[in-house]
Amino acid sequence: MARGSLITIEGVDGAGKSTLAEALKEALAARGLSVELLREPGGVEVSERIRAVLKDPSLAVTPRAEALLYAAARAQLVVEIVTPLLLSGAVVVLDRFVDSSLAYQAGGRGLEIVDVREINRFATGGLEPDLTLLLRIHPAEGRARQAQRSLEPDRLEREAEEFFLKIAAAYEELAHAEPQRIVVIDAAQQPERVLAEALAAVEKLPALASLAAD
Repeated sequence: MARGSLITIEGVDGAGKSTLAEALKEALAARGLSVELLREPGGVEVSERIRAVLKDPSLAVTPRAEALLYAAARAQLVVEIVTPLLLSGAVVVLDRFVDSSLAYQAGGRGLEIVDVREINRFATGGLEPDLTLLLRIHPAEGRARQAQRSLEPDRLEREAEEFFLKIAAAYEELAHAEPQRIVVIDAAQQPERVLAEALAAVEKLPALASLAAD
């Protein structure tokens, strides 16, 4: 059986990652593909417990501890769910992955990017996405979207504007360094247009090339 495909979705808070992830899953499933949607941090019990710590606004988590906690949650998810799904031939749509740590903990927190890469390479066993969809939006617009929600902001969402500007800049650097993997999509567009551009990128994956003919 052929290995499945790992598609990750990235962007600053409020970019619309979850909305795109759900829509992409439905669109691919409608074409007869076996698709699983997962999020980070979380997806399995150990990772969900780590997520609770990372999101808790009452906790002061140091940058290095934060990076290690994200990597630990990621390690458990990869071994317990992501790798078995890929080996079964499924398409895995993952809301955040290693690029989030490179943007948030290296770019936002100021940790050395080589260190963040290394702990995540260890955590994932070297697993890399086949395709990454980066939703580009100005952090202020993303935060404005979040403000419309009734949810209480979590620990990271309470950070200052400068933090998110650094993250956005880090994502741009990642996209510039790996244009063959990272496809940038304007997240300010209507959701239907964002999905259309995402599907166009997915159809170029060798494992899913037959989609273009459907």
